[in-house]
Amino acid sequence: MSTAPGKSYRIGITMVDLFKMFPDDKTAEKWFESRIWKDGRRCPRCGNDDTVTGRHPRMSYYCHECDRYFSVKIGTVMESSKISYQKWAIATYLFATNLKGVSSMKLHRDLGITQKSAWFMVHRLRESWRKLAGVDQMEGPVEIDEAFFGGREGNKHADKKGTSKKTAVVGAKDRNTNRITASPVPETTKARLEHFIDGHVRQDAKKYTDENPSYSGLTNHESVRHSVGEYVRGMAHTNGMESFWAIMKRGYDGTFHHISEEHLHRYVNEFAGRHNIRTMDTMDMMNTVAENMAGSRLTYRRLVSHV
Repeated sequence: MSTAPGKSYRIGITMVDLFKMFPDDKTAEKWFESRIWKDGRRCPRCGNDDTVTGRHPRMSYYCHECDRYFSVKIGTVMESSKISYQKWAIATYLFATNLKGVSSMKLHRDLGITQKSAWFMVHRLRESWRKLAGVDQMEGPVEIDEAFFGGREGNKHADKKGTSKKTAVVGAKDRNTNRITASPVPETTKARLEHFIDGHVRQDAKKYTDENPSYSGLTNHESVRHSVGEYVRGMAHTNGMESFWAIMKRGYDGTFHHISEEHLHRYVNEFAGRHNIRTMDTMDMMNTVAENMAGSRLTYRRLVSHV
């Protein structure tokens, strides 16, 4: 194993190591089972542990209670997927370790699957990161800030300029834990931002923001005035959130090039989730991603229905 760049204390995994770990589909399947069924194999439909190995070509086990075959894919983001376990394991590695994200075109080329399948696959991986990006009741100190994502006017045809607006995303970072949570919001009004803050930050936590008037009235609050060039005043700054936005915007510009508003929340979860586990060794990152696949199924119908 190698040492990952940028975080010298982290133990990384080379591509050579990765293929030694997952030389075939069966090895990858056993790894997913070890992470998703950490307390032993159970039927994902009824929770029964009275199961046996079956002879179904795709479902490895049989549940006596349900009288049905099942596999570790059932009830996870992998359910109904015909993509092999080995390719899912490789995708998990790429998804967890690429700081600026992985495009469906890259997965399409690297895994030898169609671009449509890769697009669905990467959105399912993002869905499994909802829990990694969910942080409630931050104790603080907390930085709170907003960023805006959307197409650049300069890149549009003349007849399209001014026809769309950027989408706001509000985020909060707990300085003590270094964890981040963020969410798209339809508008950056006082009511919207306070609703987000109330859901994720303790009322008595110290809060740092910029001078946006929508933050006025917050308890235990200090702000810096970006409009007059003030970015740090003692402990008052939002530099941690600004760094997070910078990484996400580099992913937007350099990896994805466009993120539709209806799917933006999944990309936000991806970047917040990756930030929250990036101090882990690579194997621990992969284990965490695999464990969070359970209970996060995303069907293609729901994905394209923009639900």
